[in-house]
Amino acid sequence: MVGKSVRIFLVDGTPTGLLTAEIMNWTGHALVLPRSRLVEALNREEAGRTGVYLLIGEDPENPSRQMIYVGEGDTVKTRIKSHATDDTKDFWTHACIFTSKDKNLTKAHVRYLEGRLIDLAETAERAKVANLKGASVSSFLPESDTSDMEYFLAQVEVILPVVGIDALRPKARRPLLGADLEGHAILPKSSEPLELELSSKKHGYWAAAVENDGELTVLDGSQALAHPTHARNDYAGLRQQLIDDGLLVQDQDNSNFLVFEAGVVFKSPSAAASVINGRNSNGRTEWIVKATGQTLKAYQDEALKSVVDDDDGSL
Repeated sequence: MVGKSVRIFLVDGTPTGLLTAEIMNWTGHALVLPRSRLVEALNREEAGRTGVYLLIGEDPENPSRQMIYVGEGDTVKTRIKSHATDDTKDFWTHACIFTSKDKNLTKAHVRYLEGRLIDLAETAERAKVANLKGASVSSFLPESDTSDMEYFLAQVEVILPVVGIDALRPKARRPLLGADLEGHAILPKSSEPLELELSSKKHGYWAAAVENDGELTVLDGSQALAHPTHARNDYAGLRQQLIDDGLLVQDQDNSNFLVFEAGVVFKSPSAAASVINGRNSNGRTEWIVKATGQTLKAYQDEALKSVVDDDDGSL
């Protein structure tokens, strides 16, 4: 994987105010703003260009989940200004505007980008998409323009997580682990997903997950205990929300289990383990690395041994 340099500029020197983001040798430009700084942002020169934008906030019906709206415009600030007074789009607290420094983006280009961004957001399933169904149909572009816009889009996908917007970030998938000539598993590199398992000998449920870039994704088909009896679970609210959202449903083959209907992203191994077990759990000791049979903690501790310590303790 080739590294990238993303240049972040804090317009007023504060991390929570306006910021811009650019990538070397890319003509695109990102402007990220909190809604409280909307007037200042829309008075900037780039807000008057043709571009595409995302409005981000909490889902009013489910505050634990994000909602996004994707839009485009010949003059971005005109479109966003209209959204700011639209009660049906009152959810958003932040916005991200993408334009081009060379001003070569056309209406057809941004319509294509809008459609592709909606498609990516719906596929990622990290946020509720506020756009009307059917709005994700991309406009037709010549082959060369399509290639240019796909490159533009790839840079957008890099910048969004850097500025704290994960709505388009794909969920981790089960990695394909190979084997050497003697049949030993070839472990993934540190930058690749790590396949994990969690099971209960007492109750018989089993779950699979993938850890990647600070997130743990429990895969669809994984099981959880349906009727936990433990007095404390700090993630009981999250567990109930998954049930209410239809992501964790009754196992039709065993009334003692629940089943994950789709992959669910958790911010930590312990959050995932606690939801599955129905009790407070240390995910680093409960999750097992499939390729080695070690606990996640033991696997990570062993990996640390490869770090060369420059300080040998001598004076």
